[in-house]
Amino acid sequence: MISTKGRYALRVMIDLAEHNDGNYIPLKDTAERQEISKKYLEAIVKEMVNGKLIVGVSGKGGGYKLIRDPGEYTVGEILELMEGPLAPVSCLTGKNNDCPRRGYCQTLPMWQEFYDLVRGFFYGKKLTDLLNSPEEYLNY
Repeated sequence: MISTKGRYALRVMIDLAEHNDGNYIPLKDTAERQEISKKYLEAIVKEMVNGKLIVGVSGKGGGYKLIRDPGEYTVGEILELMEGPLAPVSCLTGKNNDCPRRGYCQTLPMWQEFYDLVRGFFYGKKLTDLLNSPEEYLNY
């Protein structure tokens, strides 16, 4: 499940893309537009700055902005920065989670297929794909 941290990070990125005029966007403004606590967003944007998704400056005229063009960000990279690996099982995370059953696990191919679908979906979506009106997604 994607946590509020991941979902809110996407909303921040969308907000920064929508208001991208070359200037830094105050977090207060983003928090108000997105109806999210500024204090909670401070922790989220800190991780996003450390992960090199956005850049921020403090003081007068400060705020945050995207480092790259919105079309260069994938939803997958944003979510994995905030949530960690999207792998459904630990043996697919690639972080020293070698399962002793890996060579003969009957369920591993299924988990791998699911993981490939999830990664393909999220890494196939660009930030610009989310800038469209929400009504498009309500037709599902």
